[in-house]
Formats: sequence, structure tokens, C-alpha cells
Amino acid sequence: MNVLGFGARAGGRFAAALVGAALLASTAFVGAASASELTVWCWDPNFNIPAMSDAAARYTKTHPDTTFNVANITQDEINQKLQTQFLAGVSDGLPDIVLIQDDNVQRFLQSFPGSFVPLSDSIDMSKFAQYKVAAATHDGKSYSLPFDSGVAGLFYRSDYLEQAGYKPEDLQNISWNKLIEIGKDVLAKTGHQLVSMDYNGDDLVILMMQSTGQWYLKNGKEPNILDNPALKTALQTFQTMAKDGLIKPVSGWTDYTGSFTSGQVAAVPQGVWITGTIKSVPDQSGKWRVAPMPILEGVEGATHFTSNGGSSWYVLASSKHQDEAVDFLKTIWGADVDFYQGILVNQGAVGSLLAAREGAAYKASDPFFNNEPVWQNFSDWLAKVPTVDYGTYTPEARMAVRAQIPAIANGGNIDEALQAIDAQLRQQMQ
Repeated sequence: MNVLGFGARAGGRFAAALVGAALLASTAFVGAASASELTVWCWDPNFNIPAMSDAAARYTKTHPDTTFNVANITQDEINQKLQTQFLAGVSDGLPDIVLIQDDNVQRFLQSFPGSFVPLSDSIDMSKFAQYKVAAATHDGKSYSLPFDSGVAGLFYRSDYLEQAGYKPEDLQNISWNKLIEIGKDVLAKTGHQLVSMDYNGDDLVILMMQSTGQWYLKNGKEPNILDNPALKTALQTFQTMAKDGLIKPVSGWTDYTGSFTSGQVAAVPQGVWITGTIKSVPDQSGKWRVAPMPILEGVEGATHFTSNGGSSWYVLASSKHQDEAVDFLKTIWGADVDFYQGILVNQGAVGSLLAAREGAAYKASDPFFNNEPVWQNFSDWLAKVPTVDYGTYTPEARMAVRAQIPAIANGGNIDEALQAIDAQLRQQMQ
């Protein structure tokens, strides 16, 4: 998940009962320090913590001497603690295993070489979605155990589309331009805007851009702003949607999720992790479907496959239980297909282990989504997401883009906005 846009999974995705259960699960493995206690840092008591706690429980069944301390620490705190201690050269208090968001990890890998264990030395990385592996690869070695995917789809209210005269096949493999046409029709006939967006975020832009294999940076180090047709076309498309009244402006996560759980908008283009929030309103069962993401028409390399958010597990080189931590990740997260069925059903987590797609849960149809095999679809799309190099300055790039989003939404000159984005990013990179 993601602190710079709506990738941050904050509240509202599951019922309060699950929160309590997740917290109980996370503390079930906290015990007195021992020679075989593995400390794990991660965030989100609705998602990452219960998933890791389940993995820990499965491992201790065959490794009873191993205990786990799964600590709930926010993503910001993790980034700050790692940065501070790596700079100081101090490892006291650091965990054995840590969760890091994919678009932020190159900053650590490149700035603090030797701080993490190269997991590709022990784990076959060909078993995972390659765009996830690439995100944590540096100097020929991969350092992550890829976890949740941000693979995205176009969630939409099939009842609203039907009222406007559209069938599910009309949403299959379309372009953003076609979706805009449909959105205008839906707005005119039903009164529902197409999507919602916080203009302090850039999620919609990156969903479009990454589908072409482009990013804000090239070679991970150079700004890719001024001569990036995917970025320019994404901003133009966003501006058209705003101008045509298809975007409902919202403020913050609660307002964003409320815009679709309350039925105000007709579609949600987002990472698969939003599924839990969409399904949190039982009365809407059967009213939703999921289509592939629209293609960014006219841009080289454009596809229907993209991603937003996602994070992975890392073993710190300072860990006193390094071998055990690696074995745990390899045994459960790197091989246990049944484990992935459980976290799919319980947390809505689409993992990056490709073999998990063959499990029963992934193949099951979901009544909420008109009995479509949504998990199988997402897992198929997962293997096709274009790889991009997030580099070390993705947070700065996203902040620069976000600063221009309100002006672009209000009809501002996109070339001037791109110049401002480039200038701000280059200044931050000095």
C-alpha cells in the first residue's frame, strides 16, 4: 500500500470484528525473547499483520522452537526507523524481517548496500510475478520475497451500466477514450459520475502510465517527465475526465471509499486490494463486476495490465537469525500454495507466487461479482503487468506530480505542468 496516494490501505476495508481478530492473531506469536524468536515489522491490522501471523502459525507447526513477534508499525515509521539507523550504522532494535513498499525499496538497496540479505541466493525468483521481482533487484540480485500484488482492474457497477444500456462485454478490453464515452453516457442517463479521486493523489495517473511500461524515472535515476508520452497522455486523459464532469472530487481515504460504498460513482479503477472495501456492503452483492483496465490509446507499449501499490518482505543482514528468517520465507511465502488460498479468502490478498493461481480459492467464482472468477482474472493479469524501474526518487516524483494535479484538473496547461514537475523533481534530486 502506499502513503503517497490511495495505495495506503487505511480503514474501511473489513468489519471491526476482523480488526480485533487480526490484532489477536498478531499478538499470539509475541513471546519472551528467545534464541529463535523472529521479529517482524509490518503495518495494517486488517491485511499484512493477519497474513504474516497466519504464515507464522503454519511455520511453527513444523518448527515448534521458533516464535514470532509480529509488530504493528506504520509504513512511515518503518521507513524513518530504517533510514535513521542505517545512516547511523546502528542495528540494535531492528527486526529480522521487514515489510517495505515496492516503489520505495530501491532507495534502501542503493543507498545502504549490504543492509539486506539477497534472497535470490536461496529462493527461486522465477516462481513469482516478474514485475515484483524486478522492483527489488539491484546489481543482479533480488532482495525481496514478493508479497501482495497491486495488480489493478476496473471495478464497476453493472447495474448502473445496464441502466445506461451497456452490457459486460462492452467493458472488455476497451480504451480510456471509450470509457470516457461510456462514462458521459452513464452520467447523462443515471446521474452517477464515473470515478472519484482525491486531487492530492496521483493513483489514476500511475495506473495509466505503468500500463505502458513507463514510470516517472528512467534507468531508475533520471527524470522521465518531459519526453514521456505515457505520462503526458495520462495527464491529458485525466484532464478530459475532469473537464467532462466524470470525476467526483473527494478529500481523504474515508471520503474516497465512501464515494463508491455509498453508490455515488459507477466505477473504481484500482489495485486488487480495494476488493475488501467494495465487498464491505453486502447489499451491493451482484451489482459489481470487474473488467480489465482500459488501454492508454496511442502510446507505445500500452497494455490492459497495470499495478498500484504492493509490498514485499525483506530479511535484514543484521538479523541474528538470518538463516531461519530466510527458511521461513522460503517455506511458507515461497512455496505454501494452501497458505495463499487462506489469505486470499480471509484478507483479499492476491499474492505474487504464481503457483498459487492453481489453488481452489483462486479458481472459485464470486457471487458478489456476478459469479465471475475475479481472483483467477486478477492472477492472470498479474503475470502480464509491465515491469518498471521505480528507482530511488519515486516519492519525490509523485509529490511533484501531485502538486500539479489540481491545476491540471481545472484546465491548466499540461506542458507547463510537466515543466514544473520536472523542475521540482530535479531540485529534490540534487
